[in-house]
Amino acid sequence: MDTCAAPAGEDLPAGRIAHLQRFSTANGPGLRSTLFLKGCPLRCLWCHNPEMQAFGAELMVYQAQCALCGACVQACPNGVHALEGGVHTVDRRGCRLCGRCQALCPGGAIELVGQSCTPRQALERLLRDRPFYATSGGGVTLSGGEPLAQFDFTRALLTLCGQAGLHRCLDTSGWGGRAPELVGLVDLFLWDVKETDPQRHLRFTGVALEPILESLERIDALGGRVRLRCPIVPGVNDRPAHLEALGDLAQRLACVEAVDLVPYHSLGLAKARALGLEQPAYPALHAQAKAALLERLRARTRKPAAWL
Repeated sequence: MDTCAAPAGEDLPAGRIAHLQRFSTANGPGLRSTLFLKGCPLRCLWCHNPEMQAFGAELMVYQAQCALCGACVQACPNGVHALEGGVHTVDRRGCRLCGRCQALCPGGAIELVGQSCTPRQALERLLRDRPFYATSGGGVTLSGGEPLAQFDFTRALLTLCGQAGLHRCLDTSGWGGRAPELVGLVDLFLWDVKETDPQRHLRFTGVALEPILESLERIDALGGRVRLRCPIVPGVNDRPAHLEALGDLAQRLACVEAVDLVPYHSLGLAKARALGLEQPAYPALHAQAKAALLERLRARTRKPAAWL
């Protein structure tokens, strides 16, 4: 998404945006524009979007796309980039995030992630696809990162989207306890349940499970609409007991309309390397295991359940 500097007189809070994904079909009904907000208090071991954990802007360098042309070396005023022995190295300590290297990289190997944007400017971008929302029953999804970690921006943008008549989904982990405040502004919550055991949830994500479930209970009492979205990671949370607990949760809460199981994928590994980070790898779920886990879930709830 293009950099958005706040215009004079703008009274709404600015937010930090990572990406805008247009024509998305996996983040709510119909064709959607999914706005990924930057920053997340969780530290899930398997994070699919590591570039959205930090709240500030970051430089990503995809070595596989680098042509070793040296354009970034010439562009950088701080000597961050270097070509040594046929390898592109990056000294991130000196990076001032000016974006000159990204602008001059011919192969798109460099990306500056994290631009400031006001809610009104974000809405302008989202409205460009209004005809596709109308014909497909789609709309706008705010994702991340964790949108609730930029609560004022998220609330302001959801309000503007509602005033424009756009369908609104919020993809959230439920962190922070403030999701119930948005029930009147969100048409459908896509609620990520990472783990149903409190100790394991804390160990795998770095945050407590109990406040997240309390928020879900409050949304249920307020009449919100929820689809549970549950990442399943082999060797981490692919336990039959976890799937059974998810089914029990879905069945108990009237607000839950369906359960989507999200299989682990390894795309986050390349993004972590582009950030200069290490991230553990996990195997893919095979078809037999997926079928068995889904059967466990369906045995505990009459709500629709499927793999995404």
